[in-house]
Amino acid sequence: MISDPKFNTAKEWFEKLRDNLVETIQNIDEKKFEISNWDHKSDGGGKMSKIKGNIIEKGGVNISTVSGIFSTEMQKKIPGADKNPQYWATGISVVLHPMNPNIPSIHFNTRFLQTEKSWFGGGMDITPCLEFVEEKNSFHNDLKSMCDKHNKNYYPKYKKWCDEYFFIKHRNEPRGIGGIFFDYLKTDDVESDFLFVQDTGKFFNHYIDQIIEKYKNKKWTDEQKRIQHIKRGRYVEFNLLYDRGTKFGIETGGNIDAILMSMPPMAAWK
Repeated sequence: MISDPKFNTAKEWFEKLRDNLVETIQNIDEKKFEISNWDHKSDGGGKMSKIKGNIIEKGGVNISTVSGIFSTEMQKKIPGADKNPQYWATGISVVLHPMNPNIPSIHFNTRFLQTEKSWFGGGMDITPCLEFVEEKNSFHNDLKSMCDKHNKNYYPKYKKWCDEYFFIKHRNEPRGIGGIFFDYLKTDDVESDFLFVQDTGKFFNHYIDQIIEKYKNKKWTDEQKRIQHIKRGRYVEFNLLYDRGTKFGIETGGNIDAILMSMPPMAAWK
């Protein structure tokens, strides 16, 4: 039984955010998402929205609400699961791999998870394959302003967490140019926590509209496309070797197509 009243509130808001993001992306791309539902092996399920469009070469907006029992191995990793292995989780995940190398790959997710404890998590980051200094500075400045409205410690803390998390250890290089990453967010003011989570979603929706519109018609070369495929190869390496969401989904019996939605359509290695 779900005891935290914020769970259903978060679930409903994630569903609304999902609808807004799908609408934004469809308006930009002028192509519709393919939508399918899936059932979790224990309880619950999700909605998978995939697009192979005119601008987005491959993208997905996935939402799920599931519950079950953590494996013995997962019980050691998740706060509160050592006392009770039952869990409930609701969240949304977005990955966009654009056709144009001038547009970065873009990732966002946010979630609410309950065991004996409950908390929010999430974040966003961008992975350009070409020089992106001006846009990097603008992205981080705007992200800092959004975070500062809630807590001036959030941006430096969550940016550092993002930089450390999205680091490809065996390559000794970052996956992209960062963003923010947060987990186990539960202060004494859960309403403020939730407002912060909502603002990350609103920020992301505005950002993808802005950045894709700005670069969608910019010309590219075959060499830039080759560089994009190499960078995507690094993206694949990170997600399969290190990404928590990928591991969590697989270990809890999630939908494989939804879990691997983050994989780019084409990648290359030297």
